[in-house]
Amino acid sequence: MCVYTLSMEQISNVQVVPCTSSNYLKPFTVHYRQNGTKKSWDFMQTHDSVSVLIFNTTSHCFILVKQFRPAVYMNEWERMKHAHPEPEGEHRGECCAQTAPQEGQEEKEDSNCPHQPPASAGVTYELCAGLVDKPNLSLEEIACQEVLEECGYEVPVSKLRRITSYRSGVGVTGAKQTMFYAEVTEENRVGEGGGEPQEGELIEVVKVPLHEAMTFAYNESIPKTMGVVFSFMWFHNNIAPKYKISTNV
Repeated sequence: MCVYTLSMEQISNVQVVPCTSSNYLKPFTVHYRQNGTKKSWDFMQTHDSVSVLIFNTTSHCFILVKQFRPAVYMNEWERMKHAHPEPEGEHRGECCAQTAPQEGQEEKEDSNCPHQPPASAGVTYELCAGLVDKPNLSLEEIACQEVLEECGYEVPVSKLRRITSYRSGVGVTGAKQTMFYAEVTEENRVGEGGGEPQEGELIEVVKVPLHEAMTFAYNESIPKTMGVVFSFMWFHNNIAPKYKISTNV
């Protein structure tokens, strides 16, 4: 597996604060009756998204992205905190600040926390993907933009193949993701990728050889999204036979 290495391993000054406003998430509670029984459910309104399984036919490898995900990191932090409780009598305060510094105050460096996970605990392997937040563009056009920005490949809309669409996070968001497939060559590579720094993106481009794909998909020690696992299985069943390269575990 080949990675164009960027540094994303330095995470410090972690602060958890209430989310009072967001461009991406809006929390709601819905009240309703189901078969005459009153019920309620908390949910988040968010954007739909697109994802793209990219296969480089020159090098016979998949192009994935790797990035730090704060939600994954904080879940891992919580898991480690419960797995290693502090002894009786010791301070049980949170390892990260609960409030951001007030205006005019200096940001303090993190205090030592024995159970704070390394930054790698929040890094995941994913398909190239992006939000559907440009109403003037089609899903295919947004997908092609993401391939260029995140992975550096220029792919025309006509080269995209729609795999399927599905609902993700059905208990929390219910948003729809549409998955595409794109074949590229080294001639299509016009940049380094890595995302848009002005939007806070820090993305590594990763190559997974075709013959290692299913082993990669089922290796639980490699943190990845379900989109990676599903798309590799789809490729194994629909595309791999024409390349005559084994993708078996």
